[in-house]
Amino acid sequence: MPSVRSLALVIRSVDVFETSSVLTLFTRELGKVSALAKGARRLRSPFQSGLDLLSVCDIVMLHKASEALDLLTEAMLVERFDSLRRDLSALYAGYYISELLGELTHNHVPHPRLFDAAVVTLRHLNDAQLRSRRVLRFELACLRELGLMPALEHCVGCGQLVEVDDTPVAFGLAIGGVLCKSCRAGQGQVSLLSRSSLLTLQILASPGQAWRTHELDPDSWQLIRQSIGLLISYHLGRRPRMLDFLAATPADS
Repeated sequence: MPSVRSLALVIRSVDVFETSSVLTLFTRELGKVSALAKGARRLRSPFQSGLDLLSVCDIVMLHKASEALDLLTEAMLVERFDSLRRDLSALYAGYYISELLGELTHNHVPHPRLFDAAVVTLRHLNDAQLRSRRVLRFELACLRELGLMPALEHCVGCGQLVEVDDTPVAFGLAIGGVLCKSCRAGQGQVSLLSRSSLLTLQILASPGQAWRTHELDPDSWQLIRQSIGLLISYHLGRRPRMLDFLAATPADS
């Protein structure tokens, strides 16, 4: 049974027995794992308070190749995100990120870039002005890393560049992206994006810093939030539990 060391984000914790916990960890080296932490709830825990929910820890565990729980042997706190303890909206956003990591990824499939994106996003949730944009950029990063990123410029049906005018653009949830007028016919599970909302979504999905300063129109933001929420719900097979709390947070001013 090999010993593995990795950075890990604690995304779920369940108390078992009298003093132990079963943790779901999103690790940089192994992806999502479930591990038993014996004695984690004792007053003098061997894990030095390094297993708080939504904290980053440096862990050592005995990794089992079967479906049995891995065994956590060491954990030391690396980073705790204080804004999650001071700001309820930031905490809801953090819970939403952990839900996506837990539900969209598979066990033992590494996604180091997604791990880094999650940590950076959690680190900056204290910035209320950019919080909504950061969360949506994380959603897009998650979809991209998992091969689920929707097409935003070329028709997902025929590959042609989608002409954007004053009429709404069809955004296919099942087929995975924008549709031209010819390919729109007969497609189910479609939401609609305005010209402004599609442009904003393209900017939010792009590298660089333009996403920080791009002016957000409230109506366009509502369409974007609704469409990405529906897309993620489609891939999950259900609506994320924390999405309603996230939607209740006002868009950036």
